Amino acid sequence: MYQFSYAEIMEDDVADAKTRERQALDRSIELLKAARDDEGGYGRAAIEALFYTRRVWIRFIEDLRQPENELNTELRANLISIAIWILKECEQVRRRESENYQGIIDVTTIIRDGLK
Repeated sequence: MYQFSYAEIMEDDVADAKTRERQALDRSIELLKAARDDEGGYGRAAIEALFYTRRVWIRFIEDLRQPENELNTELRANLISIAIWILKECEQVRRRESENYQGIIDVTTIIRDGLK
């Protein structure tokens, strides 16, 4: 039978969490690209992309606000600011005041690529 140290288990949990976060961001990017490329304008692809992206970033904000989050305070604040910007952009697209899918995709890609 294997015995694992607490540190090994916690390290695995962090790696698993980062993998899940990358997967969520990958899915968001994929949906946003489909919405951006949809010739029908604001249709099902846009609704799905915006809904999913909003859920992901709201969840990230919730996680970043937790006292147990081990990221330093400045990084957490910066990530929350980015999340708020993305949520505002999503809202503008939803209201058809913007078509800035690419901006949201670019920022999300940068954040995803930083999860290593």
